[in-house]
Amino acid sequence: MSDSFTFSPIGIIKSCYPDKFGVPRQSGLVKKAYSELKIKSEFQPEISLQGLEGYSHLWIQFVFHLNTSARFHAKVHPPRMEGESIGVFATRSPHRPNPIGLSLVEIVEIKGDTLILAGADLVDGTPVLDIKPYLPHIESVPNAKGGWAQEVSPGKISVEFNPHSMEILQKWSEKSGRPELKEVIIEVLKQDPRPVLYKGFESKESPYRNKHAFRLYDGDIHFEFLSKDQVIVFDIFLQN
Repeated sequence: MSDSFTFSPIGIIKSCYPDKFGVPRQSGLVKKAYSELKIKSEFQPEISLQGLEGYSHLWIQFVFHLNTSARFHAKVHPPRMEGESIGVFATRSPHRPNPIGLSLVEIVEIKGDTLILAGADLVDGTPVLDIKPYLPHIESVPNAKGGWAQEVSPGKISVEFNPHSMEILQKWSEKSGRPELKEVIIEVLKQDPRPVLYKGFESKESPYRNKHAFRLYDGDIHFEFLSKDQVIVFDIFLQN
């Protein structure tokens, strides 16, 4: 039996997240974050996708292609654990022996060879290895245990926009035809995308640690945490 395997992607994700920073740490957290998956022609999408229209959600198996881990770490530091470590196989960290991920996403529409998806936690350009329909009558387990992830309660973060950023956001939303932009930005920031080492400086004079930006489509969203549970979007730069 072979101890190594080679896979070819069936398609590449086109996502609203151009960079890793700002991508939700789990699927379904930002429900109106839309992405597209175009199935490669050699996999005969006109045939292989038949029947998928009867499902509302699907599993995506993908590659963490931007993973830069040079060696295996048995323990990792999930952001929600505030610096504490836990075994990598008890997490969904991208830093794994094999950089393969699994996400549950909503099927918005199927257009020929392309799937329009919602709620994905995937960066633009992510290679997809396989997709499988979600079976609610089998896979939904109401009494399942959530381990440490269920025990750690995320804080409730309020998100505000100053007048300047709000004006840009409104024009951007109208021009791009994406009325969901504000909701997506709010949902991303409510998850606190900052790495652990940048937290805890909210009340100090440290602009390098307090002010950050993440990319969404063709915009750079600049934000600042005024406190651990209050963030303001103070500017938006559009690339076009």
